Amino acid sequence: MFQADRRDLACHLIRLDSPKELDHPRVVQVPDPDRQDMQFPDIWLRDNCRCKECYLPQTLSRLPQLWNNLDTSVRVLRQSVDVEQQVLYIEWSDGHASQYPYNWLRERDFSAANRQRYLSEFYRPEQKLWSGQNFEEVRRVFYFQELITSDSALLQWLQHLAVYGVALVKEAPLEMDVLRRLSNRVGFMRRTTYGEEFSVRAQPGASNYAYLAAPLPLHTDMPYFEYLPGVTLLHTLEQSASPGGVNLLADAFYVAEMMRERHPNQFRALCQTPVDWADIGSDGDLQFHNIWQAPVINLDAEGRCVRINHSIPQRDSHFSVPMEQVRPWYEAMATFVGLAQEHSCRFKTTPGDVLTFDNLRLVHGRTGYDDTDRNVRHILGAFVDWDIVYSRLRVLRNATAPGAP
Repeated sequence: MFQADRRDLACHLIRLDSPKELDHPRVVQVPDPDRQDMQFPDIWLRDNCRCKECYLPQTLSRLPQLWNNLDTSVRVLRQSVDVEQQVLYIEWSDGHASQYPYNWLRERDFSAANRQRYLSEFYRPEQKLWSGQNFEEVRRVFYFQELITSDSALLQWLQHLAVYGVALVKEAPLEMDVLRRLSNRVGFMRRTTYGEEFSVRAQPGASNYAYLAAPLPLHTDMPYFEYLPGVTLLHTLEQSASPGGVNLLADAFYVAEMMRERHPNQFRALCQTPVDWADIGSDGDLQFHNIWQAPVINLDAEGRCVRINHSIPQRDSHFSVPMEQVRPWYEAMATFVGLAQEHSCRFKTTPGDVLTFDNLRLVHGRTGYDDTDRNVRHILGAFVDWDIVYSRLRVLRNATAPGAP
């Protein structure tokens, strides 16, 4: 209920008209002297009441009592604002009373511009796609020691990684715990069937194609997982002195958008045809048989690219689709691979470099290299999930910009 001293503020209260009766939903319009009037569905305001009967501050969450007997016909009986305190007051048809501070309302205004601001600036930074021809324009270098000691540098690294999907960390020590220290600054590593960290180097009788010295085509890591590892970190401990071992990288979202525009039928084939992905083998004493079925290009509810699945060695020989879908898929896939190669970039990391990139978005590979006792290429790898990266990014932002939602 309203506080007892609210009557003393009556001179500051402005009674508002009843919510506009639109087809659906009923809208509460809230005047704001500092900007355009705010609008909210009435049932959303009732659901998000901030009083102690409806909301638990220490958990930053609503209480479930309202939902045990939710009345979707609830209406606003009276509403008013305190212009000095900048608070909206509402009395409801179910006998409840609510108050909402303006600073809280402003962050959640249903205007198109405000919703877009929240999604692109706070929920997840808006991605900027690129071709390999423009890689030097998006390439940015960060330094290991700064990321370990400076939250500001850490924020910039994670922000750049979220927007462009790739960043290079340099001057890391040639030590086995570098990726763990870096991951711990973000949150924690993602464990897979290959452990938390994995060594990529030529191995006789290797059960994984990455452990061969042969050329490694463009791919995403581990498409056979339903919950795909989000960010790949590759620490160069030793680099081949041969001309090979060159990194290949391409923005597959850029390629997908090219296909959407230039080859729409093939784009749809890659979005709609489920592909069987598999990894069957062992690592040490662990035996595994991982299978996941999903298209190459994965879209969200609004048609935006959110995940790429692509790995020639890890595409299963099972193909669980009607026969008439097979050839169109191969033709579309040939176009995708050709465009990815055309728009890829090439560079060679040196010992102490940590290449970090978005495994849901970028495809990566390497050229083949000579492997001898005196010419060794050794890369240590690890993963951090995007959920953990985005969480850390928001925490760092909140620390520098109090008042963020």
